[in-house]
Amino acid sequence: MSSKKVLVTGAGGFIGSHLTERLVELGHEVRAFVHYNSASNWGWLEKSPYIKDIEVYAGDIRDFDSARNAIKGCKEIYHLAALIGIPYSYDSPLAYIKTNIEGTYNVLENSRLLDLENIIITSTSETYGTAKTVAIAEDHHLIGQSPYSASKIAADQLALSYWLSFKLPVKIVRPFNTYGPRQSARAIIPTIICQILTGNRILNLGNISPTRDLTFIQDTVEGFIEIAKTNKLTGEVTNIGSGFEISVKELALEIARICNVKVEFNLSAERKRPEKSEVKRLYCDNTKIKKNTIWQPKNSLTQGLKQTVTWIKQNIHLYKQGLYIK
Repeated sequence: MSSKKVLVTGAGGFIGSHLTERLVELGHEVRAFVHYNSASNWGWLEKSPYIKDIEVYAGDIRDFDSARNAIKGCKEIYHLAALIGIPYSYDSPLAYIKTNIEGTYNVLENSRLLDLENIIITSTSETYGTAKTVAIAEDHHLIGQSPYSASKIAADQLALSYWLSFKLPVKIVRPFNTYGPRQSARAIIPTIICQILTGNRILNLGNISPTRDLTFIQDTVEGFIEIAKTNKLTGEVTNIGSGFEISVKELALEIARICNVKVEFNLSAERKRPEKSEVKRLYCDNTKIKKNTIWQPKNSLTQGLKQTVTWIKQNIHLYKQGLYIK
């Protein structure tokens, strides 16, 4: 993988910060696009051991000129900037339209005008909705079961239209549920771990019957990089997932086993999605990425969960206890 000037949008977030650091390790000149704020906080990059090797650009992905300034001089983009919380998308669908769709437009159009060589657009397995066939391959139908997933479907289709209309070299990366150190407490795994580590033995959760395909952060990041490296996947959608599904209930019990505790469940209505909006089954068919790259998931669920528990235990002070985060 030859060295080049690379932009990562959403670089201060969970996946974005890990990806940014990995690209630095691989020898790239990395510009990190983070959301501007008056405190000049760079998210998870604030205390990154690689921060001296990262050029940080603070702006707003919803602003065309801001995106243009960030993209200038780069050859490749990993676009991860997005609103991702599903519950909050019920409260403010328009925010998701402006960030996820208009933000992606700003990346695509500026990439076209500035003649970029490689544009990696981050999608989500939520675009598939509840599995109709399993495992879920890239040609599975798309359905917006939440405003969040609908906004990501629209962004994906817009990106593919730029490939078909302008030959812009886009690649859609569709990760299934990624987890690991630095993930927000709005996600299921940190929610469970934080409750257990703070002494809760009756876990406050929503629906515990849906299944998810969980991929450790290091494996997801390597998937992004391998997809970026190949020319075989230009203009296409590619899944990243472990090819293994587990219910939320079994996941919670596995985390409890790792923590050496026994737990029960309190199913809170506040944490449940509307019935028709709940994606009940996500199970990844990762044949395509394996066929076209050298990628293989290296971390089992138990290995990944142990690393995540250890990290959260060391950083529990970063999480606001007892607060349901949308």
